[in-house]
Amino acid sequence: MQRQELLKIAAFTILCTAIGGIIGGWIAAVIGAAIGLCIGILVKYPTVGFWVFLIYLPFAGTITHGIARGNEAFHLAKDLFYIPALIGALIQYRKQLKEFLKTIYPLLPPLLFLIGISIATFLWVNWLEQILTPTRGDQFLMGIMGLKVLLGYIPLIFCGYYLIRSQKELIFLTRLHLVLVLICCSLGFIQYLLLVANICPGNTVLTGVYQYRATLGARCFIGGALLYNQDVGSIRLPGTFVAPWQWGWFLISSSFLTFAVDVSDRDRRWRIASSVASGLVLVMAVISGQRTALVLVPLIFLLLQLLTDKNKKLLSLKWAIGLGLSLIIINNIDKVEQRVNSLVDRWNYSPVSRFMIEQFQRSIDQHKGLLGNGLGSATNAARYFAPTELIETFHAKLIYEIGPLGLLGFLAVVSVLSLLTFKAYRSIQDPNWRSLGICLWVYILLISYFPYYYPLDVDPVAVYYWFFAGVLLRLPQLDRQQTNNNSQQEAIGPGISGTNAEQPTPNN
Repeated sequence: MQRQELLKIAAFTILCTAIGGIIGGWIAAVIGAAIGLCIGILVKYPTVGFWVFLIYLPFAGTITHGIARGNEAFHLAKDLFYIPALIGALIQYRKQLKEFLKTIYPLLPPLLFLIGISIATFLWVNWLEQILTPTRGDQFLMGIMGLKVLLGYIPLIFCGYYLIRSQKELIFLTRLHLVLVLICCSLGFIQYLLLVANICPGNTVLTGVYQYRATLGARCFIGGALLYNQDVGSIRLPGTFVAPWQWGWFLISSSFLTFAVDVSDRDRRWRIASSVASGLVLVMAVISGQRTALVLVPLIFLLLQLLTDKNKKLLSLKWAIGLGLSLIIINNIDKVEQRVNSLVDRWNYSPVSRFMIEQFQRSIDQHKGLLGNGLGSATNAARYFAPTELIETFHAKLIYEIGPLGLLGFLAVVSVLSLLTFKAYRSIQDPNWRSLGICLWVYILLISYFPYYYPLDVDPVAVYYWFFAGVLLRLPQLDRQQTNNNSQQEAIGPGISGTNAEQPTPNN
């Protein structure tokens, strides 16, 4: 059987090589061979594909604009890991798919409704628009991209559910993301130091409007488009991502993931590492110029502390120490006051409530009929195929693209998913995994209804939201596995299991 699988991979690689050679010569043939080999391996070993996918995701912007020199094709490179691995997982776990569908059964009706509305919009609006007004760009490809952005990563619920099959893999997942956060935030801090030291000139050497907006012309060390103009006190760092707003949402996501390690990991060394990572996330939220992250990251840490801390008597002491350390760090970082003033000025200039009302009103006024203006018509990633509208809040964007029925369908999907994951978290008995569960559930709840900006349209939230929902749905089974193992050890007795065996204790 192993030999047959290797022959299939070899045959597929040869086919991709031949196609590449026919289309573009020997260079394309080499690229085709590499792609064919990778796809063949990932279909055969989907677990490897998912791990590589998760590791690659935070560095995609740096690879695209550093190694690949801004090649647009590399924006989709992560899907070369995701799609083959998804296909392989569906093939290998097809017998368990029924069990998974039973787990998420209440989610299926609203999900099918959303898919139906999306397909109807694609056929009736995008395709028809392509036929009637072909001069407006490629509406068909724009619809494909819009469909991919809206629904493409929902299968990650299944992937997260079956990638984490044991507590060992769950621990590896949480620690892996902690390491990724440490690396990315350290690189982001170096980027900031290079700008402050004028080793990277930032936007000051540019002219015109590019002095005041994030642009690739100001790129420094890692990531993509950047804004740093010391003369006017403007800063928007992209970190390791393509654009600053993606970096901001990575920091927001990381606040949940780093805190989750602190309250769930039984190893003291990893809990210390999580505290260091949380401090780095907080510092980067301050110095990166991301207003949303500057507001949300401290609030998230405070909320999660209140929800998970078992020793309420020490809670005030912990926060006093944390606040003191934060003040020491902040007071030794230049121009922090400018970040706070920028946040206040932005709020005064355009209050969040007024901004969101304007976005909804604009979408309602401009959407056409029950099916909206077409998939991708307000999706930034689809702008290469046809003109798109800039709608800066996610739910207003859904009204514009797929109409009010599409918005209702999406809200039904995330509402049922939030309820299912809440029930999963509440059924966990182990205190450590229960603390992990509450961190993941609050993250899912925040992203489900967050009315400002469009986090589900961009990396990494577009991936983390669906993937960690699947992980959270898996937690009750892992919790039962641990309970059964503990019961078996107690039944066997200390004579076999060892009288000096260290028993895990809840992390309080």
